[in-house]
Amino acid sequence: MDQRRMCPNCRAFITSRDKVCPYCNERVGPRAVERRDPGAIMGGFIPHARFVTMIILTINAGLYLATVVFSQRNEQGSFLSIDGQTLIAFGAKLRAAIFGYGQWWRLVTAGFLHGGLLHIAMNSWVLFDLGAQVEDIYGGSRLVVVYFMATVSGFLLSALWTSAISVGASAGIMGLLGAMIALGVRNRHTAAGAAMQGMYVRWVVYMLILGFLPGLHIDNAAHIGGLAAGFSVAYLAGTPRIATAWSERLWLGAAVAAVAITAACFLKMYLWFSTPMQ
Repeated sequence: MDQRRMCPNCRAFITSRDKVCPYCNERVGPRAVERRDPGAIMGGFIPHARFVTMIILTINAGLYLATVVFSQRNEQGSFLSIDGQTLIAFGAKLRAAIFGYGQWWRLVTAGFLHGGLLHIAMNSWVLFDLGAQVEDIYGGSRLVVVYFMATVSGFLLSALWTSAISVGASAGIMGLLGAMIALGVRNRHTAAGAAMQGMYVRWVVYMLILGFLPGLHIDNAAHIGGLAAGFSVAYLAGTPRIATAWSERLWLGAAVAAVAITAACFLKMYLWFSTPMQ
């Protein structure tokens, strides 16, 4: 895991081993992930440094298994690849359904679905590492808000751009990349900030280049929308300061709202899915 952290007093980059900031000489307390009770999170089953990240990965995996079972029951898909009708039934982004029937919940549910084993494996691999970095620096509340806004914005731009079915966590992942770029931009006058900005910008370039390769069916519109939203939210949010500050309560409230809206979207998906007409 990345050992860089930020001094809560002078905002300089230091390492997780520093007990006193070498720039402002203020004592630095333990990170939020180090203050959590090891027994509070499923007996330590979920790593503390990536609690929110692991929850997202678990939801993705659970939904993938559900789509596999549904598609095999209908003899249309397989464990390696999910058919389009199954993805639509479970809430894939579909322009006609969103704009024609008002199914705006698809802008959220699409971000937790995947079209095949390779698709979810690649996204999970990136999310596992990148999510931990964002969660360590920004905290769980900001990560939830960034990921939620990136997913919605990404699939909204995708719906405006193309009528094709689209699913995947990559819109949210691009939002996390945008958050790390925002951190570098905020601290671009330091060597560490400039290096961080350059590294994650290269990641974005690689992702967008892959989107133009033929045969991969990558949704670059969702990637661009997610990146822009993630950068904007993270630049506005900044990194956590004092836990009791009004701004921290604001971001916690925003995270709770994002979780509630996500749950409501899946409820809408279930109600639509379970109607006899469907």
